[in-house]
Amino acid sequence: MSIKDDMVVQFNYTLRDEKGDVIESNEGRDPIAYLHGHDNMMPGVENAINGKAIGEKFTVTLPAADTYGERVADADAHQRVSVKHLIGASVWKPGMAAVVNTDQGQRQVTIVKVGKFMATVDVNHPLAGRELTFDIEVVGARDASHEEIAHGHAHGAGGHHH
Repeated sequence: MSIKDDMVVQFNYTLRDEKGDVIESNEGRDPIAYLHGHDNMMPGVENAINGKAIGEKFTVTLPAADTYGERVADADAHQRVSVKHLIGASVWKPGMAAVVNTDQGQRQVTIVKVGKFMATVDVNHPLAGRELTFDIEVVGARDASHEEIAHGHAHGAGGHHH
């Protein structure tokens, strides 16, 4: 069965930087599940998985534009946020990663400067602007249910839970 749109795909991955060092991996954990063809996955990863079969293992190196995007210049990427909206720690220092809720969902940011009530954050993803290599193993795929297609995301293990 080849991976195509409207399928729930499960995969394992290891993400490596330009030097080949491991940045993150889901090894030993549940596979990632997403609804293929519905913009639920980085475009480069989704394109690389398209047409593959269950059990296939492969490596793909992707430019920033196909993963976390190009870095936006500091002047455009810095925003002031109320400290009470930062998620992830109780005391904040420059360089720390935080999560904020936005109209488009949660977004990871980096603390640039912090005061008593407000913080300046860099909205670039920490991996933006970098060429990344993914070692991927497709471990499962099935046709999506009508409900999953209507909701625009996978349900169940590794996917969305209502």
